[in-house]
Amino acid sequence: MKILIVDDSPTPRLILRRELEGLGHECEVAEDGPEALDTIRAFEPDVVISDWMMPGMDGDELCRRVRSDPSLPYAYFILLTSLDDPASVIKGMEAGADDHLGKRLDQTELRTRLIAAERVTALHRKLARQQVELERLNAVLREDSRRDHLTGLGNRMRQDEDLAILVSRAERYGQSFGVVLFDVDRFKAYNDTAGHPAGDEVLRSVAAALVEVCRDGDTVYRYGGEELLVVLPEQDLEGATRAAERMRGEVEGLAISHPGIGPPAAVVTVSGGVACHSAHEHVATLLERADEALYRAKNGGRNRIEVAGPIGAAA
Repeated sequence: MKILIVDDSPTPRLILRRELEGLGHECEVAEDGPEALDTIRAFEPDVVISDWMMPGMDGDELCRRVRSDPSLPYAYFILLTSLDDPASVIKGMEAGADDHLGKRLDQTELRTRLIAAERVTALHRKLARQQVELERLNAVLREDSRRDHLTGLGNRMRQDEDLAILVSRAERYGQSFGVVLFDVDRFKAYNDTAGHPAGDEVLRSVAAALVEVCRDGDTVYRYGGEELLVVLPEQDLEGATRAAERMRGEVEGLAISHPGIGPPAAVVTVSGGVACHSAHEHVATLLERADEALYRAKNGGRNRIEVAGPIGAAA
């Protein structure tokens, strides 16, 4: 194991180091509490064996500081003491020490303590690894619960969380943002003709095309069914409309044959409704305005972009 010896007296420090290295352990030494704290950070010992009585910072105070600092790795803490006083032993244990040893060193007693230390530190290392793995799995589950499994886009949960953050920033810093609600044109006809697996592939292709055209910071979500929402941070209405047109053109440019319709509109296209967030506007109202603009685009012939007017404007 890696063992740190803390003792302000050079002779006991040397004797203990010799004993420990003779037992096959790797040792570092510190002459006082502050040096010990620095060494613990750098050396990351499995065990700290500290003298109790030291100038400036006693061993129990060193132990208390080690235990109270969550950035320091766990170390099995043994206090060396010449005090034959149960109350002092209890005081050290209450400070966080795991065990104690008399300063009149007995090799059998030392080896016994180190066997216990090795078992306890192995358990702590195992628990630490399990904690890291648990945190990783929780992060994976959290991410997975916010992802649409068909398209790989963020789902409604992720969308709602991200929009809430954008609205908060807009209210605090006056940052504008736009949204574009897209709908795949005549998607039911495509599914009815080509089948649902082919329809799923179309949704994946359309989603990938929208992501490809997005700027860094823009995000695409699966809004529901064949509807996809693009969120455009720090974009005004004019900029959001240009972005929506680029995306519409990108999908049309895929030239995915649509077997459910005839020429001239024989490829898969999308229609879109654009809206920009207004001061003190709820997300639901913003999305309703985008949906109304999308409705006009669908009624106006599809494969087109319509822009939502300001709040309260007639459709």
